[in-house]
Amino acid sequence: MPLFKYQARDSKGIISDGMIEGPNQQLVSGTLSDKGLSIISLKEIKQGGFASNIMNRIKNKDVVIFSRQFSVMISANIPVVQALKVLVEQTENIAFKIIVSEIADEVNAGARLSDSLSKRTHIFNNFYVSVVRSGETSGKLDEVLSYLADQMERDYDMMHKIRGAMIYPVFVFSGLAVVGTIMMIWVVPKLTDVISESGGELPLATNILIAVSDFLASFWWLIIIAIVVLAVGLRLYIKQPKGRRQFDYLKLKLPIFGPLLQKIYLVRFTRSMHTLISGGVAISQGLQISANISGNAIYKDLIEQTRKEVEAGNSISSVFVKSEEVPTMVGQMMAVGEKTGKMDVILDRVTLFYEREISNVVANLMTLMEPIIMVIMGVAVAVMVAAIIMPMYNMASQF
Repeated sequence: MPLFKYQARDSKGIISDGMIEGPNQQLVSGTLSDKGLSIISLKEIKQGGFASNIMNRIKNKDVVIFSRQFSVMISANIPVVQALKVLVEQTENIAFKIIVSEIADEVNAGARLSDSLSKRTHIFNNFYVSVVRSGETSGKLDEVLSYLADQMERDYDMMHKIRGAMIYPVFVFSGLAVVGTIMMIWVVPKLTDVISESGGELPLATNILIAVSDFLASFWWLIIIAIVVLAVGLRLYIKQPKGRRQFDYLKLKLPIFGPLLQKIYLVRFTRSMHTLISGGVAISQGLQISANISGNAIYKDLIEQTRKEVEAGNSISSVFVKSEEVPTMVGQMMAVGEKTGKMDVILDRVTLFYEREISNVVANLMTLMEPIIMVIMGVAVAVMVAAIIMPMYNMASQF
């Protein structure tokens, strides 16, 4: 749908700028008039095709930058509507620019900021909306926005660091898989034909290599179909509650990566709870929101059980202390925070501790990854030498 940039004057004579989507200029003009705006200028913004839409998808980084800039302007006592309109001009992503412009128009028309954000849950999740709503209720919107921006930046930095650490091994293993497949389908058969024609007895490694190569060369299409069917079937299974729970449980039991994922899920929970409690959100409501943010069905169930215990008048740490998926320290520190009335402080310290743990684990993984990759490559080369080079050497030595 076309995008239009407008400049209009409201009933009080105040001139404002904004952006709006519409099928054509005439209908957009009617929409603006219905809002009580007198159009000064209206111009369509030319956009690209498919490539432009891909580039203008709203990313987490866009929301993080928006939150930080918004918090700074609110802290400087700039009115919410004016701050949003400034952000419309500063936002580079066209799709997000439209969203911010719509929010500014709705707030300018009298809507609460949190209500306007809640209409766009695909961008601003329940956690984000709840924190903003608590700031509006308590009159501390600038403070909660600053909290929110800090936590989102820390979460973004942590996930960016983890993804960055995984790029190198994924790239190397993908390259090895591609090169290995090409060799097995096109190169190895030519070499093994020469070896087979010699008539001598072939080693076990060579026979295995020939069998695998013949299978790949003849049934490569079957392997592709099997991979696609398996991937689709696994995806459909994971979408089911039982499948999701089993898949999330297996992730926690993975060697090396299981403990890392456990720390990531804990940090998501403690960070979101700290931000919500600091923003004045009730513990029960904070638990309900945090359960959906954890990203793991096992932890979601634990947090939901904790919420039920709290609503029944029991301790917030009762479920965590008994759970095998939660380190003993977390439950004990939460119990201390509950007794001292400093739950937000305790959660912040737990978050900082496990963030450092995650950074150390990621750094150690990066250190270990290079020798592991070298060993795997060495084993692959050794297998190829044993299966191909040695029989050819034996053939040459017979002459």
